[in-house]
Amino acid sequence: MTRAQLDKQPHEVAAMFDRTARRYDLVNDIISMGQVRLWRKAVAAAVDAGPGEIVLDLGAGTGTSTDSFTTLGARAIASDFSLGMLQTGVQRHGGNALTGGGVPFIAGDAMKLPFADDSVDAVTISVALRNVHDTAQALREMLRVTKPGGRLVILEFSHVTVKSFDLVYREYLMKMLPQVAKVFGSNDDSYEYLAESIRDWPDQPTLARTIQQAGWERVAWRNLTMGIVAIHRGFKPA
Repeated sequence: MTRAQLDKQPHEVAAMFDRTARRYDLVNDIISMGQVRLWRKAVAAAVDAGPGEIVLDLGAGTGTSTDSFTTLGARAIASDFSLGMLQTGVQRHGGNALTGGGVPFIAGDAMKLPFADDSVDAVTISVALRNVHDTAQALREMLRVTKPGGRLVILEFSHVTVKSFDLVYREYLMKMLPQVAKVFGSNDDSYEYLAESIRDWPDQPTLARTIQQAGWERVAWRNLTMGIVAIHRGFKPA
């Protein structure tokens, strides 16, 4: 078995990402046609981390997104449950087994986070929430570790808002995406799973309700790239 299934058993998903770690960032850049860089900037703006704040970046993978949260003086922690991703991130950041260039890399499962209650100012997760076995449990864990009044920012693939483009996008997603991954030396079976998981993911209003039901308030979302992805944001009650 080289890919995870849509029941998203944690050991299968982690093993799949271990295999794709080395070329994950490159392939993401290619298959998104560079849009992923703009999405990261939008997430950093939504998190808006200031001096002295602590940002927990879940599903951080190789930590490519994590550095963007430190530009205004905040501290950021990269966390993922794929050891292969974390090891690649540490190497690229020039760090040791515990840190990568000043950014801590910490192994952790989103459904049972290894962090204390009320310990971070903001928690964010980008294109990784849909890979978690229990979305609601993960959202409750994120709420637990966030300080009262703190914020949640989620970037996730979503539902395209332009019907004519949606047909083209789905064709690319299901047929071309695994082929592109294969050409650039990544695990094309893994990208078959990723395409299926994107298609299976709920739409923007449904995810917003799930976030609210987990205890977050003032939940809102914004579409990027015609709804290919959406940013959802919420706040922990003060």
